Amino acid sequence: MNDPILGRMMNIIQEGGVLMYPIIVCSIIALAIAFERFWTLRRATIDTREFMDAMRTVLRQNRIQEAVTICDETDAPVARIMKAGVLKHNRSKEDIREAIEDAGHLEIPRLERYMSALATCANVAPLLGLLGTVQGMIKCFATIQHKQGQVNPSDLAEGIGNALITTAAGLTVAIPALVVYNYFVTRVENMILEMEISSSELVELLTKHRGEREI
Repeated sequence: MNDPILGRMMNIIQEGGVLMYPIIVCSIIALAIAFERFWTLRRATIDTREFMDAMRTVLRQNRIQEAVTICDETDAPVARIMKAGVLKHNRSKEDIREAIEDAGHLEIPRLERYMSALATCANVAPLLGLLGTVQGMIKCFATIQHKQGQVNPSDLAEGIGNALITTAAGLTVAIPALVVYNYFVTRVENMILEMEISSSELVELLTKHRGEREI
């Protein structure tokens, strides 16, 4: 039995013309990236305050190995960055900070992965819709020229249909893609800020504690 909704969708795609297919591809890519990023960022999000409280407690007691264990048991970018700094606990402040920065250079691209592709889909989809509008208008003018101005509204229906459908499809893909992109950008920026604050606190904890031991 034919699905009337699916049949209607296929009719819309056919009425929209060939540019509907790249718009659909953009929508599929954007949707796949949105699901992947949501799942990845959700896994990477932890209670940073609780994590730093635990790290602060063990480092003040010079339990370095326990701090490393806490980092290993926490599957999050901030934990991996903290571990890089803790492993250099007996080095200078500059060495600790450099180790943390090097770890951050590995973690931040993972948080930002596929974001440029999502932004590209959000920008390209309405442009494809605009191109479809131009294509539809060209069809209308070609029909008018061919019939030497003696046209009925039905003669222009195909071109106008191309123009409106592709424009609507492009915006339908672009608007949610742009909203999701901005949401992910804000979320990643907040995570990076938390990592920077935690990193600075870790450096101070390690160097201050080492100074107290030496005294």
